[in-house]
Amino acid sequence: MSLTHERVREDVADVLSEPPADISDDENLLDRGLDSIRVMSLVERWRAAGVNTTFIELAERPTVADWWRLISDRMEENQ
Repeated sequence: MSLTHERVREDVADVLSEPPADISDDENLLDRGLDSIRVMSLVERWRAAGVNTTFIELAERPTVADWWRLISDRMEENQ
């Protein structure tokens, strides 16, 4: 399975129990209520999809836009 920008937003919305349309690219997701357990669940989802990332990487820049940049860079490295 390949990750897309929209899939990243959908995964974030899923762990926050919110509609994807309510999650903006530049919003600080920690301020929105994303806690460490939910971040780890995203790490595990994205690792299962073949993208190696860490809790620290996601926690340092907690926005959909930053996560998509990180994920898309990792997917390019794996090609």
